[in-house]
Amino acid sequence: MKIETGMVLAAGKGERLRPLTDACPKPLIVVGRKSMLDHAIDHLKQVGVKKVVVNVCHNGDMIIDHLKSRKSPQIVISKEDERLETGGGVLNALSHLSSDYFFVINGDILWSDAETPTLELMEKAWKPSMDALLLMVPLKNSYGYDGEGDYDMNSKGKLSRHHAAGHAEYVYGGVQILNARLFEGEEVGQFSLNKLYDKAESKGTLFGLEHKGLWFHVGTPEALMETRAWFEEHELDAH
Repeated sequence: MKIETGMVLAAGKGERLRPLTDACPKPLIVVGRKSMLDHAIDHLKQVGVKKVVVNVCHNGDMIIDHLKSRKSPQIVISKEDERLETGGGVLNALSHLSSDYFFVINGDILWSDAETPTLELMEKAWKPSMDALLLMVPLKNSYGYDGEGDYDMNSKGKLSRHHAAGHAEYVYGGVQILNARLFEGEEVGQFSLNKLYDKAESKGTLFGLEHKGLWFHVGTPEALMETRAWFEEHELDAH
């Protein structure tokens, strides 16, 4: 079944990008002549997503005003009085995600596609038996990321969280397909999607797909400058 709903997580404060984010929500920061939020929504639109839910909290009215100018896809706002983190934010918006599975994208990441759109590749790899399919980025293909990686992945795409010393093979790229059943038994409140990834891993239903393009984590002013320079050099403003 074609995935026609998606969500962009846009409720964070962007603390590490202050003072820029004191006056502007992080997802509205412009890279390549448009906001990071619009980059994410355009990726979803490109693969046929009809409805996109955007959660808001910090400076949420600015995001709502910005999105009023969009003609498509349909935008639904999920307001949070207090930030519910990634897992709580998706659960709070679940009634708007009117299918058994859907895309979720972090509002502070950008990526370049290879020959085939990344979301199309993920949709082709998705199986209803999965609870989560995460975009996994080889460390060598990541910009603005200074961690040690998140997961290792076997030949069948199953993920295992990295615990040992040294670097993990992949960093989670903030792009995913989630099955609604993963949220069964959870109550709305503050919690991270990491809790649900661990649950899926224990069941053997947490999978990954290797990203073939480049990936940008815009977490610091330095990373923002580097990302803007790359997008300007390659004149990428649409996807």
